[in-house]
Amino acid sequence: MDSADDRARSDLRERAEADGIEFFLAMFVDLHGKPCAKAIPSSSFDLLMDGGAGFAGYAAGDLGQSPADPDVLVVPDPASYTPLPWKPGVAVLHCDPHVEGKPWPYAPRVILRRQLAELADKRGWVLKTGTELEYSLLRRREDGTLEVADPLDTAAKPCYEVKGLTRMWDHLSTVSRNLNTLGWGNYANDHEDGTGQFENNWQYSDALTTADRTIFFRYMIHMLAHDAGMVATFMPKPFTSVTGNGLHIHQSLWGQDGTPLFDDDADALGLSPLARHYLGGLIEHGRAVAGIICPTVNSYKRIGVGAPTSGSTWAPAYVAYGGNNRSVMLRVPEGGRIEHRGVDGSANPYLAATALLAAGLDGIDRELDPGACTDDNLFALHSDEVRARGIKHLPKTLDRAVEELVADDVLRAALGKTPGGDFIDYFAAVKQQEFDEYHASVSDWEVRRYLTQA
Repeated sequence: MDSADDRARSDLRERAEADGIEFFLAMFVDLHGKPCAKAIPSSSFDLLMDGGAGFAGYAAGDLGQSPADPDVLVVPDPASYTPLPWKPGVAVLHCDPHVEGKPWPYAPRVILRRQLAELADKRGWVLKTGTELEYSLLRRREDGTLEVADPLDTAAKPCYEVKGLTRMWDHLSTVSRNLNTLGWGNYANDHEDGTGQFENNWQYSDALTTADRTIFFRYMIHMLAHDAGMVATFMPKPFTSVTGNGLHIHQSLWGQDGTPLFDDDADALGLSPLARHYLGGLIEHGRAVAGIICPTVNSYKRIGVGAPTSGSTWAPAYVAYGGNNRSVMLRVPEGGRIEHRGVDGSANPYLAATALLAAGLDGIDRELDPGACTDDNLFALHSDEVRARGIKHLPKTLDRAVEELVADDVLRAALGKTPGGDFIDYFAAVKQQEFDEYHASVSDWEVRRYLTQA
């Protein structure tokens, strides 16, 4: 009898042949979520499936390798097969990096898969997630500087503005059609709060599938923008005066039989006791998780800042939760799910899901109480009142976030061990170097402020 792997391989071959696939993009991501790939002709399908595609890991990005290390072989996941709707004959296969026959513990997808397998084996649960990705569409001027792609997109409050939406109709309708062609269930497309900022929504799924789709979506948006003469960015804060780009993650736990575990109609927010403990874990580890979900220097220019000129600020500054309250980090828009609004567009979705799940499970195991629900507008509440309520501020810079991250034993255990030690220490070292490079660079603001001050 054929094994499940043999059947999956056979089904993949049949689907690819039916779709007329000529090339597979064997894709994986580095620590930062940067997608890398080789184009493998369909004539080499068996070679790809038997041994994977080889890469010099050190050259690909931050994957815990040096030039002296063996090649990384990326092994395709047949379930991740995703044809490119805008480029017929090409399909993405998301892959798990291996080194010398073993899953490479520095690889973000490997880290999430390991934790999800443990969740299923030890608890019989499934994590389902949905992501909301905001992005900005820009153009380069002749001098190389950037501007909003639509020169007429100058409204003081551009969010949901129908004229701005319609002027970008070719792009947005193409994205919508592509998402539905893929079977993702696109249900809304809109102009977001910043000038030049947009969002396309699709249905939630299991956490690994959603992370794969998030990587693919970012890739697709970049390519569609490029083909249209634009530049797309998911950068958390591309402009000082414009609303930043978030990557909100909705989370819920389910039984393997499809039973929702977060629902409780008798609760004021529609959350079960299990969900409330999960929420308590997200609160408990809120500051430490920031280093994973807000992983760049630029991330901290999005969170906790004043309202931009283009509209409102939607990025949380404080570790707090509420019902349908968009000023808090953790929003419960309806019963049965929790939205984390602190995650930004630069986050690696595999690592973000790993960290959030670990925090939530710790809350369940310790039966943590999330505390009082916040109904106030935290953007308007005085900082003294916030402190009086015991609500903590998120870290204000990447280096502070990294310090909190490495001190968190729960996240340390969840992210796992590598040949060089704990993954969390490797991640922190990479991010500390990133911060140090930024800190060593003299900005225009400093020159303007200090050049003739003394």
